[in-house]
Amino acid sequence: MEVSALLFYAFASLALISAVAMVAFVRHAVAGVLSLTVTMVSLAGIFVLLEAHLVAAIQIMVYAGAILVLILFVIMLLNLREDDFGRVRPGRATLKLAGSVLAVCAFALLVQQLRDVMPAQGPAAEALPAGFGGYRAMGIALYTDYVVPVETVGLLLLAAIVGAVILAKRRID
Repeated sequence: MEVSALLFYAFASLALISAVAMVAFVRHAVAGVLSLTVTMVSLAGIFVLLEAHLVAAIQIMVYAGAILVLILFVIMLLNLREDDFGRVRPGRATLKLAGSVLAVCAFALLVQQLRDVMPAQGPAAEALPAGFGGYRAMGIALYTDYVVPVETVGLLLLAAIVGAVILAKRRID
């Protein structure tokens, strides 16, 4: 087995395990965000293996860096505790087990359907032009053609931060 295939399986396994851990830590919000961070970093590793270095850098800077730090900041600002989520009622374990079995069966059916539909070998990929997907082309596109959407997203994030601070403040002076 090649080193790149071995690394791919390692990153993919880490991404899946940390994504499941994020769902498992639903009562512990900070641990869930940290599991989501591990998922994002392992996805960036997969992008590096695919030689999509710009996408990997954006994955680390934007998702693992900015957005998850913002989520963690809001969680800590709101001071969520485990008792805020309510008590676990008896009988929920059987529902969780049934849901897990149903999810595994649905995943197995999906894999079977994809195996039937997908050909053994896909069409050959065309060579990309020089400079395709590079930092320069992406920067020029973002700040010439898409400058209004980029600024709009920035304003929406700023509004979300201000809203979180206002909601977390106990009394308004």
